[in-house]
Amino acid sequence: MTHLLLIDDDEAFLSMLSRVLQRKGLSISLAVSPERALEVISETPQPIDGIVLDLNLGGCSGLKWIPALREKLPDTPILVLTGYASITTAVDAIKLGATQYLAKPADADSILAALQADSTTSPTAPADPATPMSLKRLTWEHLQRVLNENDGNVSATARALNMHRRTLQRMLAKRPVAR
Repeated sequence: MTHLLLIDDDEAFLSMLSRVLQRKGLSISLAVSPERALEVISETPQPIDGIVLDLNLGGCSGLKWIPALREKLPDTPILVLTGYASITTAVDAIKLGATQYLAKPADADSILAALQADSTTSPTAPADPATPMSLKRLTWEHLQRVLNENDGNVSATARALNMHRRTLQRMLAKRPVAR
């Protein structure tokens, strides 16, 4: 793996991750939006060996861009990186064509390992299935599933859950709890 495309709307994170990966000898292309990423793919003469795609890109879901990226680079590994990991979005990312899914914070070695891993393996060990999830984590997962079913529409999700939209927004603004 020699050339990566990093797609994230957080320019500070992009800059930091880019510097770390460049120190490891990789060539890096950056894009702050999916539209720009598609342009970079077309403009870059060097083959892209891996894509790191943020799940939340300026209020829209990075998942929606996986098919377009997959169309341009059908055999390139795509890693979805997110600060708000959930089982629902992980499953959706893989169904749409991502090869790996990784929760932030993730260091450069974890990102590289995930990009180089076979899509049938996980770079991190799954939670022990005998250990049930906490009630807060189950709630988070349920909210993410219903939000996904409503295409990310918070108002429709709040109606489906029979709760006030602002309450749902506050719950979604919090980081997911550990298992």
